Amino acid sequence: MMEKMSEENIEDVRVLEAQIEHLQAEVAALQRQQQDNHKDITFHLRGHMQDAMSYVCGQKQAGEKEKVLSKLTEEVEELEEDLKRQTQMNGISLNSCTTKTLQSSGRQLVQQLCVSGHCSELVFQVEFQLSEVKKGQRSERTISDLNVVMDTSDLQNFSSFLSGVEESRDLLLFFRTLRTFSDRCDDRRRTFQHFQVYSGQMTIEKYPSVVSLPGGCRSAVMTLNHPELPGCVLFVHWSVEVSREGRVTPKIELLTKIPEKALQLFPSQAVSGAAEAFQSLLRILGPEAAVESVIMAVSLSQDT
Repeated sequence: MMEKMSEENIEDVRVLEAQIEHLQAEVAALQRQQQDNHKDITFHLRGHMQDAMSYVCGQKQAGEKEKVLSKLTEEVEELEEDLKRQTQMNGISLNSCTTKTLQSSGRQLVQQLCVSGHCSELVFQVEFQLSEVKKGQRSERTISDLNVVMDTSDLQNFSSFLSGVEESRDLLLFFRTLRTFSDRCDDRRRTFQHFQVYSGQMTIEKYPSVVSLPGGCRSAVMTLNHPELPGCVLFVHWSVEVSREGRVTPKIELLTKIPEKALQLFPSQAVSGAAEAFQSLLRILGPEAAVESVIMAVSLSQDT
């Protein structure tokens, strides 16, 4: 019996020793990761930032505290101003940027980056691996495993472009096209908003009996209804198309939905030529004035 208990105790001790070794290995791995992170911070920081980190790590005398902190505050303010100017210039605001070191050696550094932000009301998140290889006095950087996440439920024309960007790993093309696409969407929103008047927290239609925006100002469709002709609807369809190469093209069309009874009240030639006439108005007047001309024509036809 004593021999059996002794064997069981020995087995328990072995299990505990294995668990201890496993925990020690985990601790060693975490310590190595922490050292790599500290190396990354030291590598990327320069000037007053590096002085401040040296002070925090105990490498500076306490008497230099005020001087270091003052210079650090000044540098942070300069960086904030520079970031503000960059945001105003490119229209893209970054909310967060996280970096994780995957591999670090004397010649190669591999990092996983995740950047999130917004351009106007378009929210994005970009994840990619950045590899930096030293070749003599120069360093060569390459991007791999690019993944772009956006809410594309209302951006069907943008989905194909995103797939192409992930394949080509062209970050510059993504941000440049995102800005252009956002600007064209904002043009559409401002034009549609022109036909709404804001009073406090309420939105009042300028032409309540004619104009409606079922999907709101950021949608691609405005509907024009003739109150005296049920079922007779004109649609202003304003899409913003994006090719896989990043070419952004607004496309504005006037579509008609005319029931048989309504067709009897209009000359067939006038109905069929509405879309072509609208395109002529677009070329001459521009989107806002062209749409308003159509609205006014529908509004006047109510009173005749």
